[in-house]
Amino acid sequence: MASRGLRNAAFVCLAMILAFGGVPQGAPFAVSVAAAQEQRQGGGLLRFLFQRNQPPPQVYEAPQRQPQRQRAQPRRQQGGGGQAQRRQRAPSQGRPAAAPVPEAVAKADDARKVLVVGDFVAGGLAEGLEDAFEADASVEIVGRPNGSSGLVRDDYYDWPTSLGTMLEEIEPAIVVVMLGSNDRQAMDVAGSAEAARSDAWLKEYERRATLIADTVTAKDIPLVWVGMIPFRPSTMSADMLAFNDIYRKVAEAAGGQFVDVWDGFVDENGTFVASGPDMNGQPTQLRADDGINVTRAGKRKIAFFVEKPLQQALGAAPTPELVFFGPDLPPGFLDGPREAPRIDRTQPVALFGTPTGAGELLGRTITRPARTAPPAPRMETEDEPEGAPAGRADNFIRERPAPEPFDAGITGALRR
Repeated sequence: MASRGLRNAAFVCLAMILAFGGVPQGAPFAVSVAAAQEQRQGGGLLRFLFQRNQPPPQVYEAPQRQPQRQRAQPRRQQGGGGQAQRRQRAPSQGRPAAAPVPEAVAKADDARKVLVVGDFVAGGLAEGLEDAFEADASVEIVGRPNGSSGLVRDDYYDWPTSLGTMLEEIEPAIVVVMLGSNDRQAMDVAGSAEAARSDAWLKEYERRATLIADTVTAKDIPLVWVGMIPFRPSTMSADMLAFNDIYRKVAEAAGGQFVDVWDGFVDENGTFVASGPDMNGQPTQLRADDGINVTRAGKRKIAFFVEKPLQQALGAAPTPELVFFGPDLPPGFLDGPREAPRIDRTQPVALFGTPTGAGELLGRTITRPARTAPPAPRMETEDEPEGAPAGRADNFIRERPAPEPFDAGITGALRR
């Protein structure tokens, strides 16, 4: 009865919900707002009557946007402080550190001087040689180039006369000459303007180059003449090749040495290149954008070609006498050179000789084992046939005997 009453009460509540569209307040089976929302979403009567105690669904609420804060602009310090801070980088963030540069040393008072003369290319050669001999205290590079000079315009700069004055002033141990880049112009020969590379022009040009070489060799100073490098204009490079032939001829005739650096600034086809391997074989920029001037790496590369001839001409560096000082020096220790101590050396022993005071060398006596009698030769008997029987594998007879003729009588007897 109780269950039937509860069922009737449920039907009454259902009728009220359907009639009024809601749940009356204070009803014994009132549902929560969440359950009513779930009922509206669907599920039917069974879902309403047999609802489970589930947590109310969470309603998503969009987060409120916070007002953006303006970033504080960094203050710029006066005097370029901000740029200085931007330039400072951590050691691991920047480019890899360059190779360590040899530390410059003070040149010795008796250092041998190398005089470098010529045009603007010779000035770059002097800079490269200074880097090459920076750590050598016994060699000093003295550069005296004139960028716009040459052998053609002697009215602008007279090299034979100027070079003679430099030799008396500097007293170099060796002279390096490199010029010709400004000589692609007409020359005044006996009051007549001769075109570049004409017969009269080439003859006069060789005479002036010989005059420079004779000025150096007259003072018994070694001469190293460095050939010109190629340039981007093809006509200019062709003229440099013709000039190099003259420089080689003049230098060798004067007893000097000619250094050819042409191959270091061209490709495998002999064409001008602006970039190429440096003195260490690493690709780099050797020439400037104009195709005329030389970068620092290019200057060092020219000097790399000249280093070996310079070392040969200069010879070994003078070594000072070694003097040993100590707290307890005997009297007269530094009065004169001491006699070298006598060193007794053991004489070499011959492998098959007999040393003094000894018999024979170890292993000299050789004991050979006694020989035994050789085995008796094998004698063949009458029962043993000579050689291998016919048809056996070890029978190597080249001509085998012919088979016996066929006998019909024997075959008939066998059939009977």
